[in-house]
Amino acid sequence: RQTREQETPPDFFYFSDYERHNAEIAAFHLDRQVEWICIKRKGEILILDFRRVPPVAGRLVNMTREIRDVTRDKKLWRTFFISPANNICFYGECSYYCSTEHALCGKPDQIEGSLAAFLPDLSLAKRKTWRNPWRRSYHKRKKAEWEVDPDYCEEVKQTPPYDSGTRILDIMDMTVFDFLMGNMDRHHYETFEKFGNETFIIHLDNGRGFGKYSHDELSILVPLNQCCRIRKSTYLRLQLLAKEEYKLSLLMKESLLKDKIAPILYQPHLEAMDRRLRIVLKAVSDCIEKDGYDNVVENDFNTDVNTVTTER
Repeated sequence: RQTREQETPPDFFYFSDYERHNAEIAAFHLDRQVEWICIKRKGEILILDFRRVPPVAGRLVNMTREIRDVTRDKKLWRTFFISPANNICFYGECSYYCSTEHALCGKPDQIEGSLAAFLPDLSLAKRKTWRNPWRRSYHKRKKAEWEVDPDYCEEVKQTPPYDSGTRILDIMDMTVFDFLMGNMDRHHYETFEKFGNETFIIHLDNGRGFGKYSHDELSILVPLNQCCRIRKSTYLRLQLLAKEEYKLSLLMKESLLKDKIAPILYQPHLEAMDRRLRIVLKAVSDCIEKDGYDNVVENDFNTDVNTVTTER
């Protein structure tokens, strides 16, 4: 519904923003981008990455041959129609925005999309859904508690599962990830059920990222500003991506060129990530100045950073 160059209209609320297939693709590359970055120290290699977004790739889909003519879902099949412009359209079935007015239309039946793989299947590895403590109100007039209480993080840190383990640090990673994309729509998150609190957050549902390149939504960074906590590995990674030789925008651009429907992001979106990265580093720096390095930066390395080797 949007071209690469278009921004989210300024009068749109975050909960009525478009879902963008290219945002899902770019989020996957951003999440794994640091796979290509290495710091060499004394002959050993430290690889820096999150890898919490399931694989996503862009594809040009023939809606007639690859969806309508092969689906066994009669409800889905009934939502296909031919528009006044003689394009094939469909709207599917969902709770919101599944109507003729919000249909997806091809040209005439070709449409770009993002395809996501999730392994393992739910039958093999159940997932648990959690309400994000910094969830927005999803209301035109009401504010969420975290928006009016500057000490909100202290309450969160006393509440399971955030009172033990690494979950609060996972939230900080997700906060940085969302801020770089401009994603305000992180209302819930998921984890693998089997591992309880000894697991990581899965970064699903990133379609409302990369909506605005001319605006940095500072409210996304509130969890980091309130909690003043961050992993050492994340902090080092961000510092590295701020260096000219490892510039985030250039690495993202190179990585995204590998996708079949490249270019994925408009150049100003790439440049916005560099700008937002500087804002994140300034926020961490302010926290360190206020609370001290050891109280802000959590050392998540088992041994000295210069001798750690990550094997995959």
